[in-house]
Amino acid sequence: MKIQSLYTLATAVILMALASCKKADLLKTNTDPNSVSVDVFDPNNILTATQLYYTGSTDNAIEVEETEIQGAGCFIQHWASTSGYFFGDKYLFSPGGWSSFFDHAYTWAVKNAVDLYTTTMGKPQYANLHQISRIMKALVFERITDVYGDVPYFQAGLAYHGSVYFPPYDKQKDIYADLLKEVSEAVDSLDENADLPVGDMFYSQSGDQIGEWKKFGNTLLLRMAMRLTKVDPATAQQYVTKVQGLTMTSNDDNAIVPHGTNDPLTINRIYRGIGEDGAIQLSGQISKTFIDFLQSNDDPRLPVLSYIYPPDFQPGDDPGGGSADPGDQVGLPNGYDAGNTAHGIVNYPGYLGNTNLYSRPSPIIFNPTAPTLILTYAESELLLADAAKRWGIGDAATHYNNGVKAAITELSAYGDAGVISDDDAQAYLDAHPYSDANGLEMINTQFWAATFFNEYEAWSNYRRTGYPDLVPVTYPGSQSPGAIPRRMAYSTVDKQVNASNYNAAVAGLSGGDKITSRVWWDVP
Repeated sequence: MKIQSLYTLATAVILMALASCKKADLLKTNTDPNSVSVDVFDPNNILTATQLYYTGSTDNAIEVEETEIQGAGCFIQHWASTSGYFFGDKYLFSPGGWSSFFDHAYTWAVKNAVDLYTTTMGKPQYANLHQISRIMKALVFERITDVYGDVPYFQAGLAYHGSVYFPPYDKQKDIYADLLKEVSEAVDSLDENADLPVGDMFYSQSGDQIGEWKKFGNTLLLRMAMRLTKVDPATAQQYVTKVQGLTMTSNDDNAIVPHGTNDPLTINRIYRGIGEDGAIQLSGQISKTFIDFLQSNDDPRLPVLSYIYPPDFQPGDDPGGGSADPGDQVGLPNGYDAGNTAHGIVNYPGYLGNTNLYSRPSPIIFNPTAPTLILTYAESELLLADAAKRWGIGDAATHYNNGVKAAITELSAYGDAGVISDDDAQAYLDAHPYSDANGLEMINTQFWAATFFNEYEAWSNYRRTGYPDLVPVTYPGSQSPGAIPRRMAYSTVDKQVNASNYNAAVAGLSGGDKITSRVWWDVP
């Protein structure tokens, strides 16, 4: 199934070729005059699909479960588990877990992003939709290349549109150069007097749809530029300077995908991936590292994010009877298994006797209708604070203050139960004022706190900055002993069906196709 779905529409191509051999009158006789062709299909519909699939809410959200939460989320010590399925907790061998995101991203997110881009190209009635498609395509590919490094990009998703069934892997350096160019040109080309795309899950209800997309695009440019701080600071500074004053200005600008329960594809991606089958309730907890950080800093987000469920809680049960009290929360340490061994959790000092007694995501943020925050004002301001600290572009303290307060108050997106008052956010900020002496650590530790549930982004920013200062785990069989992994290994499926291009990509990796190898922008 995967071999067929990754890059090819070979059957459709063959059928089209056969159909072309039929006589014209037979074609006319057997053509439904009411059918939808590429020429008349409204590509606005693809925008909705592209945005939804970007969240991972498809195919049971398998890649969210396997690669993002069980992998990156544990790497970054937001999550912890004694289960072997959570390979990122102990950096274990897991070809399926490492490659799940690769397989599903190219099957769904890339396909829709490229279809949207290609279908709207050169059509004046979709002038803005095409520019938005360029931004969405960049959003999709930035995540893929951040996770894996060199990946198919320039010819990816072109099986139907260009008969490219086995796309080569492009260098991440070239991919990033094109991503920056594409988003920059797209933002500059958006026109308030042109079309207003429908089906836009981010901003169709905003009242200033095109203005919001300009802010989104400039914020994405900021994020991509800051990814280059170690490998190409000159280019990073160039784009950071370009977007000054043009990025998101409040939480009202946050790009959010709402979710529902009417259709399986609309369910919140994390709940769909690891909630419906009970995996999170039974084997995944919040990391001690993250809980300790929130507790030690009297963080008002703790009772919104974390919850102690009843000891006998089962998936589908009413979580009533548990506790959101900050003092009751206990994080599970990373690096332990369920056995009675030297690395068994039963031998951890202070073990509570049952992993169900440790904190898990609260019902406020972990439910079928919880939204997905795609890109936020808080992230934008903390990245601007980082740039200001490094290069003096703007005022670091101001951006830090804005980012911290926004990260706390943005939880109102989860409903009334997620609302934290401005006064409480300010009190937290007053207790943790910006200090320029350790500015980068403060800024990027807050970025880590702000990106709980956005695990790929938290992991990428950690690799870029080295913050927060995490203690790696050691465990027998670890594929990255004593060091937090730097990338995911490639798809085992693509290794078979796209072997020559896969081998060429691996040859360019220092250390080979391993989770200890570094992507281009992640220089030591």
